[in-house]
Amino acid sequence: MTTHLPSERSAQAFIAELRLLASEAEQEKIQRYFKSGAGDYGEGDVFLGVRMGEVFALASRYTDMSLSQLEELLESPLHEARAGAVKIMAKQSGSKAASGQRQKELFDLFLRRIDRINNWDLVDLGAWDVIGRYLADKPRGILDELAGSDDLWERRTAILATLHFLRRGEVQDTVRLAALLLDDDQDLIHKAVGGVLREVGKHDRERLLQFLDAHAAAMPRTMLRYAMEHLDAQQRAHYRGVGPAAY
Repeated sequence: MTTHLPSERSAQAFIAELRLLASEAEQEKIQRYFKSGAGDYGEGDVFLGVRMGEVFALASRYTDMSLSQLEELLESPLHEARAGAVKIMAKQSGSKAASGQRQKELFDLFLRRIDRINNWDLVDLGAWDVIGRYLADKPRGILDELAGSDDLWERRTAILATLHFLRRGEVQDTVRLAALLLDDDQDLIHKAVGGVLREVGKHDRERLLQFLDAHAAAMPRTMLRYAMEHLDAQQRAHYRGVGPAAY
């Protein structure tokens, strides 16, 4: 039996190709890594069962997708379709051919439809390449607003966007936002902040140690563990024992 796919590079065509790649075995495997049950952060998320490597390979063939089609792809209930949309957005924003106007349009789309970029991996796919890249040469107060949001995904976007700045050797925005998020009650934020602080240590070890000296006692244990992962055993033992975060 021959399967006919839409010929244009549209959201409909992307999803049709995704369906051809789906498998029940992969679907079962994927769902072990995401909390999509009632009351979970990913409640209602639907997984086709396509390996992310295949989603990304497909996205590489759709990098010229229009903004309207990207938004349509974000509207899909299928997790892999939304992952494909964000991956395409990141590729477009990072392209050497991308204009400043195009990067702004992608930045605006990401923030306007963050209600559809609603799982940790989707945020991680685009925060630094779409949000961070656009803000590289601009005021960054929007990140403080996002860090103060009631929305989990906006807060995660704020801290992960700073990875783009870290690649340029700029650590100040990361440590500022990390301090703002110290009291966050979500494990997904603890992991994100700790992971990005770990990256600070790769670029400026002294700045990481200063941050830990000031804040280790107040840091959730997961955040602290991630942040000091590359420190030596003596330093890790010291910061584990400085206060309430001890374990």
